[in-house]
Amino acid sequence: MPGARAARLSGLRAQIAALEAGTRTPTPVLPFGDARVDDCLPGGGLALGRWHELGGEGAEAETAACPAAFAAALARPLAAKGEIVWVLRRDDLFAPGVAGLGLPPERLICVCAPGEAEALAAIEDALGTVGVAAVVGEVEAVSLVAGRRLQLACERHGATGLLIRRRPFGGKAKGSASGSASASRWKIAPAPSGQDGPWLGPPRWRVELERSRGGRTGAWVMELCEASDEPHPFRVVEGLADRDLAAEADERRRA
Repeated sequence: MPGARAARLSGLRAQIAALEAGTRTPTPVLPFGDARVDDCLPGGGLALGRWHELGGEGAEAETAACPAAFAAALARPLAAKGEIVWVLRRDDLFAPGVAGLGLPPERLICVCAPGEAEALAAIEDALGTVGVAAVVGEVEAVSLVAGRRLQLACERHGATGLLIRRRPFGGKAKGSASGSASASRWKIAPAPSGQDGPWLGPPRWRVELERSRGGRTGAWVMELCEASDEPHPFRVVEGLADRDLAAEADERRRA
């Protein structure tokens, strides 16, 4: 129809004009609420409508317990916008633990994939589905081609991907070509909980931002904000989020 064609042409001209003027629509972000973290991320927070990598080291590379807990907490504020799909390679997600991290169980859809290819396909399909706010997926590695496909799926409806690098028990680590495709790459490790009166305090993690496209790296100790209505899922632990952690992370990267 002539009218529809004219509208499409007008829209394309507006997009081209915006690109030429450098006025692209800013990417929405999920801020951490602390400048020490947000200043390392372009836009002042975790980019939404993109996909991010979460991994661990040692036993965490196989169990992925800390990366999974961190991903669940990250997805908590996104659950208000839509469903959260969790694509598993093993049927070992502890639902009460995920609920304890504040992720609403009524918003969670779990899918167990038998293999790596099936997991990547399920993640891509979920990211491109209307009504899905975020997808958490377990994979061994993501090739550059697969990473681009995931990003295109994210862009369809603005869903955010949180991919957990998890290798089989006793298996060897696979190389990842996803460094240029993911918006950010994080390493999550356990940290001792603080004391809250006679009880242990909220869960804590040693969080290292290994790569941030358009940003910079950093390392902190973060703990969970236990109130589910908090706008930010984490708080940076004072006194433990200083140069020592960042220097230690730099030394590990140089080694």
